[in-house]
Amino acid sequence: MSFHATPPAQWRRSTRCGASNGCVEVARLDGGTISVRDTEDTGAALVFGPAEWRRFTERARDGRYDGH
Repeated sequence: MSFHATPPAQWRRSTRCGASNGCVEVARLDGGTISVRDTEDTGAALVFGPAEWRRFTERARDGRYDGH
C-alpha cells in the first residue's frame, strides 16, 4: 500500500454512504491497482495492488476491521 496524491478520473462512491458526505470512494487504475480516498479529503489516496486489495476486501467482509 502506498500514498497517491493525484486522483484518477473515475471515482465510485460506496453504496452504503446514503446522504452522508463522510464516505469512501474507490477507483481502478492502470495495471489493476485500486485507489481509495475519503470524500472529505480528496487530496490524498491509498493505492493497493490487486493482491493487497483482495486481502483487504476479504478481511473487511469477515469483520476484521469492525473495531469490536
